[in-house]
Amino acid sequence: MKRYSLMAGAAFCLAVTGMAIWTAAADPVDETLEIDGVPMTTRAPAPEGHPFDEVLSGWLFREAETRATQEDTFENPGMIAVEEGAEIWNTVEGSAGKSCASCHDDAAVSMKDVGAHYPKWDADSGKPLNVELRIDKCRVENMGAEAYKFDQPEQKALTAFIKHQSLGTPVELDLSEGDMQTWWDRGKETYYTRTGQLNMACATCHEGAMGHYIRADHLSQGQVNGFPTYRFNTGGLVSLHNRFRGCIRDTRAEFPAAFSDELMALEVYVTWRGTGLSVETPAVRQ
Repeated sequence: MKRYSLMAGAAFCLAVTGMAIWTAAADPVDETLEIDGVPMTTRAPAPEGHPFDEVLSGWLFREAETRATQEDTFENPGMIAVEEGAEIWNTVEGSAGKSCASCHDDAAVSMKDVGAHYPKWDADSGKPLNVELRIDKCRVENMGAEAYKFDQPEQKALTAFIKHQSLGTPVELDLSEGDMQTWWDRGKETYYTRTGQLNMACATCHEGAMGHYIRADHLSQGQVNGFPTYRFNTGGLVSLHNRFRGCIRDTRAEFPAAFSDELMALEVYVTWRGTGLSVETPAVRQ
């Protein structure tokens, strides 16, 4: 692994021209990730039409201490939320007197590999649903309970618990369902559209500057196979749409509402960009 010194203040954006200046690039580590005896695919051939030849997990771009924390489920602070999600799974709520387990029984069986294939098409709404929205649909229609508010702790915990059941399963979306391809197209457009006072797009960092440093952070491909993710800089579990909105905010643009059509399309496209990578939820990042 090549080592490069960080130059203070070398990573900054020129808002007038929209040009990004980054510190020197560093190669991602060449290590194997295994969690609870389950091998993770952290490098995979890119699907047809992908801008890269190989898709790389964000784990490969992190510092050694961060990588080690994710490898050990006893050390991984995101596992606290997974345990909370397990309790919620068995908690009766709503007018129907049901819990998640009432219909789905043992999540290790019924939810195995499920999280690796979301977002999925929902014929009722005519839109793709992610795991969070699928939970809300079940709560309202089957449990007689209220939908969770965005980023409610219970929402993040239950999402993390469900996706954790897919640990090690390769990400794969079915774009032939319903109108998923149209949403993929829309998400791709969003990914490459420059916005905000800094005139930046998702691709500006995660494609054009992938492997470089911005401030003290090593820019990855921006894969989402580890969300919800525990981040040390916030000291808690971070949902995918929270991360989307945070990135958009950092370009000094107005960010859309969570689960808006714009961000759902972006989730479809960005999830596809990680095809073949293992689900790592909850991943650990700086």
